[in-house]
Amino acid sequence: MYLDEFEYYAPKTADETFELAGRLGSQAKVLAGGTDLILNMKQSLLKPQCLIDINGVKEFQGLIYEAGKGAVIGAATKISELEHSAVLRDKYFALHQAARELGSTQVRAMATIGGNICNASPAAETSSPLVALGTKVVINSAAGERELPLEDFIIGNRKTALEQGELLVKFLLPEPAPQTASCYTNIGLRNAMEIDAVNMAVNLTLEADNRTVKVLRLVMGSVAPRPLVSVEVPALLVGQALNSNLIEKAAAAAAGEAQPISDIRATAEYRREAVFVLSRRVLQEAFNAAQEV
Repeated sequence: MYLDEFEYYAPKTADETFELAGRLGSQAKVLAGGTDLILNMKQSLLKPQCLIDINGVKEFQGLIYEAGKGAVIGAATKISELEHSAVLRDKYFALHQAARELGSTQVRAMATIGGNICNASPAAETSSPLVALGTKVVINSAAGERELPLEDFIIGNRKTALEQGELLVKFLLPEPAPQTASCYTNIGLRNAMEIDAVNMAVNLTLEADNRTVKVLRLVMGSVAPRPLVSVEVPALLVGQALNSNLIEKAAAAAAGEAQPISDIRATAEYRREAVFVLSRRVLQEAFNAAQEV
């Protein structure tokens, strides 16, 4: 497999990047980790005339956390950095878990969080926890900057809200409330290096009594064209003292909300059953962890 000819640009600043993206338009693709882009180019699924390599742009890299305000993650931050981040492990555990599950060690050393999200795969590991954590994305271009919730950024299978000339530049994660815990889980045909048949993330906050659910977000991946934010599960659990019977009902509700398809990785029926099992597990884990915060 050979790459077609293309022009290569390596900007060093954000402004230079935005100028290139605006000027080159649809002729260009942004190269960050390249773990999906280069493979697609080798298979002739994509044939960009230009590549804009943003690895030299420091403004797009790194994780900064400020107590009381939350975390900012640059879109070109490597997944391996998130995997080993003590901040994510302590404050945003679901994202830490998801980062550990993405591909192989070699892939995590190259792949970026922005690339994983902009690829907009329904089975992407990081999208479910980021949405569950209430993440906003910052989009920038030569024309200016805008923000929107991540669940509004991913609009379908391989589709995002990016307009021509725009780049996703960073993620904004809010400070977790007291007595909050998040968890992520997934299932596939193998135990490692497998595209998820189903994944799921929960972010749960308890009231001062340490039993009543105050806030809850449950997000499912690989069961709809985009991350599926449960409506039924919070409706059942918020304001209730959590117990095994309620968790069982919530798991059934999540399975009812899922919109799975059958493909090479799993049947729709298997995915729906997996949603029931995984939601029951992750709700209990998040509840137990929130009680210990």
